[in-house]
Amino acid sequence: MFAIVEIAGLQYKVEQDQKLFVNRLKGDKGGKVSFDKILLTVNGAITVGAPAVSGITVEAEILDHVKADKVIIFKKKRRKGYEVKNGHRQSLSQIKITGITGFEGKKAEKPAKKTTKKADAAESAE
Repeated sequence: MFAIVEIAGLQYKVEQDQKLFVNRLKGDKGGKVSFDKILLTVNGAITVGAPAVSGITVEAEILDHVKADKVIIFKKKRRKGYEVKNGHRQSLSQIKITGITGFEGKKAEKPAKKTTKKADAAESAE
């Protein structure tokens, strides 16, 4: 079972007990967060939202707030004496997915059997 969820403006494929880094979230270390903008779920049957699936939430725990590796930005124009060097470190939050809830009332439905005109004609001839 997995879900595609939108977290802080980006889409992630998440499963139970998965750890991932996302853009900085509000909340303290050890705090609980839940995400309700679920775009797709797979639990035996595939459920696609338009734009989001209602009734399903993803629960997560904030493990830590960290900074990513430094990215160096260097600009230069040749023969002009123009050089600028800047750096940037993105603020991230490490989260652990504790559960995907909301499937209790729904049973996994099998997709409908697709039939063709040839198959229908063969069955009616018998």
